[in-house]
Amino acid sequence: MPEKHLSTQFDSELSAVSSRVMELGGLVESQIRQAIYALSQFSVEVANEVSAAEARVNAMEVDIDRELSSIIARRQPTARDLRLLIAISKTTANLERVGDEAEKIARMVRSIIDSGAPRSLPSLELRVAADLASGLLRKALDAFARLDTQAAVSILKEDDQIDREFDGFVRKLVTYMMEDPRMISPSLDLLFLAKAIERIGDHAKNIAEFIIYVVKGADVRHTPMEQIESVVK
Repeated sequence: MPEKHLSTQFDSELSAVSSRVMELGGLVESQIRQAIYALSQFSVEVANEVSAAEARVNAMEVDIDRELSSIIARRQPTARDLRLLIAISKTTANLERVGDEAEKIARMVRSIIDSGAPRSLPSLELRVAADLASGLLRKALDAFARLDTQAAVSILKEDDQIDREFDGFVRKLVTYMMEDPRMISPSLDLLFLAKAIERIGDHAKNIAEFIIYVVKGADVRHTPMEQIESVVK
């Protein structure tokens, strides 16, 4: 009877900390949406809102890590439970870094606006990659909530599409700078911004890898896709 009571308490604590991670995920998703809106509308006000949310993201990361440390110290979990807590910690860290990337986008938007660069900059072309990255993060969080390994594999494959969008945009941006050298400085801001979007996709990919780690007990980082699919089957 006492063991059942402790198990129920442990499950409740896991559920509570998982909910906090989903809340953090929702916050950084909002940051991404606002950052891309700031870019599309050249809005300093919205860019500032993205930066202002950074403190809350950082505070949530610290709170979640503190709670995880407390759970591990009190419950001394083993096997899959321990893997889950480790994965939650790593997912939290990746979400905080997504927030950093969103803040970086906001910073680049302000820099572009301050430079007086014309709205003819090919910034709208980044919307496709940004939507892909934001959507991938949403899928990763949903898959993590369900510990869905099949969805995790799909996310790993989709990240390649974001990489292709990034490579294509870089080629267009180089051409744009060659045609008008006066636009080199703001174009470099766009390049850093595009890299931030690509990194968001990478963090979503990391979260997907943690799902497989929890469920299968296998670390699939830096592993060929064929081998990952074999692990998941």
